[in-house]
Amino acid sequence: MIRADLSPHAYREASEFLQSLDPDWARHIETIGPCQHRATPGREPFEALVRAVAYQQLHARAAEAILGRMLALYPQVDFPSPEQLLATDPETLRTCGFSASKLATVQGIAQARLEGQVPSLDEARSLGDDALIERLVALRGVGRWTVEMLLIYALERSDILPVDDFGVREGYRRIKGLDKAPTPAQMRSLGGAWSPHRTVAAWYLWRA
Repeated sequence: MIRADLSPHAYREASEFLQSLDPDWARHIETIGPCQHRATPGREPFEALVRAVAYQQLHARAAEAILGRMLALYPQVDFPSPEQLLATDPETLRTCGFSASKLATVQGIAQARLEGQVPSLDEARSLGDDALIERLVALRGVGRWTVEMLLIYALERSDILPVDDFGVREGYRRIKGLDKAPTPAQMRSLGGAWSPHRTVAAWYLWRA
């Protein structure tokens, strides 16, 4: 089953479910307030992946600056097509702030879209979470976290917990008052109890 409901009603339902788990969750959600997660429905997977790559291991402001400089190269469109990216001189893209490794990943994503490995939005909507992850992590520089950002934001999947995300694990440590954050494997096990609302759980953990 593909859970892709991130409506206001779904947020409320998820928040109430998480609050019922234990006093720590209840206290944290009461402090943060209603879930204000903002997805980007309708964004093509190709674009979502390129944007996620820019954010890999960077502060959001730094990633946004890189993307802003890249978008300025293509003033006639909202986002460049795979063909446009591949036709752009690599050094020009490097000046936007992409590392050599990230640039190679972006170019690989563009080529994979042309070859069909990166699906269209319509096709992606018909594929399950695990199927998309397996299909896309085969691309150079695209790890599970990158695909999970696509699932959460572009596809509005409502049961995704990015356990490799430092903010998720550190958020749980703070909520629980632990000395050490859980490992990704421990986080995956803990998160099983939060299904089918793990996307909203991740949002609240990020807020911690």
